Amino acid sequence: MEGLGIPLSLSLSFSFSLSLSLYRSFSFSSFSFSLSLSSFSFSFSFSHSLFLSFTLSFFSHSLSLSLSLSLFFSLSLYFSDLIVFCHSYLCSHPVSGPNQLVNQYFLTLLMSLSCFCSCCGSTVLTSVSPCLFVVERCMCVMQSGTQMVKLKAGSKGLVRLFYLDEHRSCIRWRPSRKSERAKITIDSLYKVTEGRQSDIFHRHAEGSFDPACCFTVYHGNHMESLDLVTSNPEEARTWVTGLRYLMAGISDEDSLAKRQRTHDQYPFKTNTHTRTHEADKNGDGLLNMEEIYQLLHKMNVNLPRRKVKHMFQEADSDDQQGTLTFEEFSVFYKMMSLRRDLYLLLMGYSDRKDHLTADELANFLRNEQKMMNVTTEYCLDVIDKFELSEENKQKGILGIEGFTSFMRSPTCDVFNPEHHEVNQDMDQPLSSYYISSSHNTYLTGDQLLSHSKTDMYAWVLQAGCRCVEVDCWDGPDGEPMVQHGYTLTSKITFKSVIETIDKYAFINNRYPVILSIENHCCIQQQKKIAQYLRKILGDKLDLGETFHRDSKQLPSPHCLQGKILIKGKRLPLYLSIDVEEGEVSDDDSADEIEDDFKLKNSNVSCNRSKSCSDMQLNPFHTYISVMAGDWCEGLSINQCVLAASETGTPGNVLSFSETRAQQLVNHRAERFLCFNQRQLSRIYPSAYRIDSSNFNPQLYWNVGCQLVALNYQTEGRMMQLNRAKFMVNGGCGYALKPPPMCKGSFNPFCDDPLPAYPNKQLVLKIISGQQLPKPPDSMLGDRGEIIDPFVEVEIIGLPVDCCKGQTRVVDDNGFNPVWEENLSFTLHMAEVALVRFLVWDHDPIGRDFVGQRTVAFGSLMPGYRHVYLEGLTEASIFIHVSVHDIYGKVGTLHCSDITLHYITV
Repeated sequence: MEGLGIPLSLSLSFSFSLSLSLYRSFSFSSFSFSLSLSSFSFSFSFSHSLFLSFTLSFFSHSLSLSLSLSLFFSLSLYFSDLIVFCHSYLCSHPVSGPNQLVNQYFLTLLMSLSCFCSCCGSTVLTSVSPCLFVVERCMCVMQSGTQMVKLKAGSKGLVRLFYLDEHRSCIRWRPSRKSERAKITIDSLYKVTEGRQSDIFHRHAEGSFDPACCFTVYHGNHMESLDLVTSNPEEARTWVTGLRYLMAGISDEDSLAKRQRTHDQYPFKTNTHTRTHEADKNGDGLLNMEEIYQLLHKMNVNLPRRKVKHMFQEADSDDQQGTLTFEEFSVFYKMMSLRRDLYLLLMGYSDRKDHLTADELANFLRNEQKMMNVTTEYCLDVIDKFELSEENKQKGILGIEGFTSFMRSPTCDVFNPEHHEVNQDMDQPLSSYYISSSHNTYLTGDQLLSHSKTDMYAWVLQAGCRCVEVDCWDGPDGEPMVQHGYTLTSKITFKSVIETIDKYAFINNRYPVILSIENHCCIQQQKKIAQYLRKILGDKLDLGETFHRDSKQLPSPHCLQGKILIKGKRLPLYLSIDVEEGEVSDDDSADEIEDDFKLKNSNVSCNRSKSCSDMQLNPFHTYISVMAGDWCEGLSINQCVLAASETGTPGNVLSFSETRAQQLVNHRAERFLCFNQRQLSRIYPSAYRIDSSNFNPQLYWNVGCQLVALNYQTEGRMMQLNRAKFMVNGGCGYALKPPPMCKGSFNPFCDDPLPAYPNKQLVLKIISGQQLPKPPDSMLGDRGEIIDPFVEVEIIGLPVDCCKGQTRVVDDNGFNPVWEENLSFTLHMAEVALVRFLVWDHDPIGRDFVGQRTVAFGSLMPGYRHVYLEGLTEASIFIHVSVHDIYGKVGTLHCSDITLHYITV
């Protein structure tokens, strides 16, 4: 120790005096201490019901040496908090670092306290590894919740209650308009820093917040920051310590977040211990009948008291009269959660036995699940994987518990597991695909005041988006900027945007990315744009022989793998290549209100209709014509739809606002459809959607529009439809259009758009629900009434196919409601249809949204399937899916917009 610059005697005397002084103030409620050595000072504090604060002045008092063993043990436990602090500091500040003297003091203190705890006979600290009780104490505080200020750029901060969820898998806060999305998963955490270190903190004046109360959580793929301020340093220290342990995987509970549903027979099995702990009001480790009733209410279960009492008595197997231990409650829960629907299904294929043999399981998979090539070996593998009883495994049979696990696994999910990967033909022209597209990609919020971030490009590209928008404006010092013009949104440099796109474009898939460039720059800054594109993107822009001036059709996504296409307006042809001044191009995102905001170039625009904007694909003219020659010829906008299929160049892209596009859909649907068979069209939200809301993309998908751009930053129904649309092909951002939309002609808005095309009849049997929670915006939370759920199924596709159906309401049962009802729908073009499952809580004055799952019709799996609600861990509905072809008009079951049709199966 002397080699570190501090005598050993000083370190030991500090530890010993600290413990004795602490004993003298044993009757108080908190404690803290400070230590000054030379020019270095150190302080530490925490609260507990037994201690109060003290300082070094206590060293001069007379001290009693009569300390009990229990007190020494308690003190050594509290000193482990200090050791954890020292350990965390030293992990991030090596002893040989620049602050060597300070680091040596921490190491000395760490070794002294460890020595003291060892002398006390405590087995809590045998190394610098954190103690389990420290973790549990932090977890308990975090799960109870802490009120903190959430700082945001340009605002004074929002007071929110932050808490660790019951699985210890994510941080949540309330209140929040994001509802269930207001969370950060532990898996996504990158690092946690203390003090005022982030950019957000630096934007606030020095002295605004106590640095000891400040910390920042960095999370996500793009290092987003959550900047928090607590009311006292101890709360900040608790959260920092707890989060670092969770990040390091120290908490056993953390693994629960990564559990697979395939091995989870009972949904609440993983958090039963947490719930029983919450229900155990007197803390005796036992649950009485009243506590059981309260727990069932929290779990959204309403069972008759007589049935609860009967199961309680069966589970209460020991000498404890009228109480259940944790193990007994597990037995109680197992009885309560027995799935009657699955049990009857098993009995139907097992000749009334309580198990399935391998042959009986194969029969079930072939007949009900429509699985092909089912072998005995496959069935034995299923039994080995899902059966819980070793005895049953040895006999080669699957009991009800194993069958429940199997039916809840991804194998029996409603979504086709093969569609998690690219499964469609990727060698068709680009015009034959729907392409996932983003509008004003750089914005994080509304269209007027929100921030612009390069992180948004990284996020949407990794989420499967293949067309992003870049709005270029003149910036200071000759540097082009990206921003939403004529608004108060912030700016980012064009160079940083292109660097981000270059980095993240092809991380998750190699299919081409389209840059939709909206160019408002002067000629000189357009030259700078071209330089950045050449330098940063390089060979990604070089199409080689893939596409040239004389091409009769667009290349395929497969041929363009790893390539970036540029879509933008051409400069006027009369400008020479060495020109230094010129007009900027028109705005393609505000054509409804552009007259109020910008000057018009009469020479360029006088012959152009405002209904659409003429764009070209890679590359456009002059300075932005980066790699190839000028192969695009201008297309008269007045003829853009009427004669595009005969005269248009495949490389021309037409860009429409939703208002203009809707006029075309209403009056020129068939012509619009023909245009989209050879060329690309892009639809973007109206300029009046200043809140960044989204239109219904299905309207434009119905006429074959490829680039239907949405505000990705706005979660909701429309983005849910968009995700479902592209999940059908592995979420790669390209989904093949149906054959009738790629060749031929039809009117998607008539009652029978394809007379020779076979219709599909979709029959859904809504059987039951599992673990349906209270609505996320419930005012009373767990204390509210048990929900009265019903299921609504909506078909979204061609207008003739759009309809809804719903089940009856089941009163007071969110745990295991049973409907056993059939819904039937007839689809004229099933390939473009989406099936949306919604769960609602019935209320006398309306209904509350519980959850949803949207799946493309082509991704539905036949047979008995679970539909897991999006964003909810275990909530699901159990259904049976069957699809039949219908030819001609005989027997066709027509579904109107709001009429529900039942059929008997």
